[in-house]
Amino acid sequence: INHIVHNGGLYKRPFNEAFEETPMLVAVLTYVGYGVLTLFGYLRDFMRQWKIEKCQNATEREEQKDFVPLYQDFENFYNRNLYMRIRDSWNRPICSVPGAKVDMMERVSHDYNWTFTYTGRVIKDIINMGSYNYLGFAQKAGTCQEAAAKVLSHYGAGVCSTRQEMGNLDKHEELEKLVARFLGVESAMAYGMGFATNSMNIPALVGKGCLILSDELNHASLVLGARLSGATIRIFKHNNMQSLEKLLKDAIVHGQPRTRRPWKKILILVEGIYSMEGSIVRLPEVIALKKKYKSYLYLDEAHSIGALGPSGRGVVEYFGLSPEDVDVMMGTFTKSFGAAGGYIGGKKELIDYLRTYSHSAVYATSLSPPVVEQIITSMKCIMGEDGTTVGKARVQQLAENTRYFRRRLKEMGFIIYGNEDSPVVPLMLYMPAKIGAFGREMLKRNIGVVVVGFPATPIIESRARFCLSAAHTKEMLDT
Repeated sequence: INHIVHNGGLYKRPFNEAFEETPMLVAVLTYVGYGVLTLFGYLRDFMRQWKIEKCQNATEREEQKDFVPLYQDFENFYNRNLYMRIRDSWNRPICSVPGAKVDMMERVSHDYNWTFTYTGRVIKDIINMGSYNYLGFAQKAGTCQEAAAKVLSHYGAGVCSTRQEMGNLDKHEELEKLVARFLGVESAMAYGMGFATNSMNIPALVGKGCLILSDELNHASLVLGARLSGATIRIFKHNNMQSLEKLLKDAIVHGQPRTRRPWKKILILVEGIYSMEGSIVRLPEVIALKKKYKSYLYLDEAHSIGALGPSGRGVVEYFGLSPEDVDVMMGTFTKSFGAAGGYIGGKKELIDYLRTYSHSAVYATSLSPPVVEQIITSMKCIMGEDGTTVGKARVQQLAENTRYFRRRLKEMGFIIYGNEDSPVVPLMLYMPAKIGAFGREMLKRNIGVVVVGFPATPIIESRARFCLSAAHTKEMLDT
């Protein structure tokens, strides 16, 4: 299903996204594949129960048979009989910088992936298509590394305290001023962990009597934050503005269940780039609805900050919108900046409130100084404040690599999901046996990819996910 949107002048540029439906034959064969695996899984469980086949998984000790069971057998069924067969496709240990190429430790299994042993051999120069190193700042040499090393020798590696106690450094203050300037907002706050930026700050912003409208494909951190908040959660179809508008209308007309009082707050949760679909949020339409129905907007730019927009300022710049139209601008430093942690940007009142009421701000240890310096140096590079055009060139290179790679895969006949400008490229595999086969065959050819199956995706939408980087050369992409 192709979407080409020119919605009443809301979009200043064509917005092209494709989500081709699963061919009927492929869907049927995928279900048959899962059926066969399930059937053989139950047969093998029966054999393990009667000690015909050795049971490798964690089980209760005999003397604990009268206890309440710690492991639910059926819950572990998928893990035992499907995931274990292709477990070698995940958690592969690398032993180098996660740049355009990586070195990987070779491992083998003699018991069908229940345990692994290392051969001692290192597989060199694997093309890395799995890291979120969008702008190529994950490197062991260069200005970022030199600046971080200098700060390491001056401040040490850890802060050993929270921001409100003895862990507030001049570097943290400098970083937050820089982030606010980069985003074009009044104020910003940095956190030590990207996941916790969502899961710990949403409960500080909304609570009982509030309504959260969340995209069905939002990241686990947004889902957890919404659940922890105690607010009522309603899900709208992915990037579907009719679905979102219907929920907004119903919320205003009907109010809270039982009491029919108006909601205290209505908060819309969306992401900039959806990391499994490769799609970009329809931000102009979301903002138009937010203004029409007087609600608040929380935008998670984990994958879009640095990776979208002419100067890498994310999805707001990509659509040519004003940062003032987004109430809470959240993002992470773990992708485009090659570091760790997250941030929230917005009005000064919002950030002052979060400094006092956010669990992540009050109780978590503050960002490590060398990590802060990595973010500052890479952000200044993107902004051109280092006196070079390297940052701008990287943003342009990523955009070129993205369009080239997507075009070539489509020409080869693969089904590719997402927006043509998204550096996250899901290539559909569908069948369970293909998940492991694809990962292994790519590794044989010295290419490292992430393969994804159920429960991270719908059961018949298994895929390989390529993440493009400005550090990839045309030759690497051709390979």
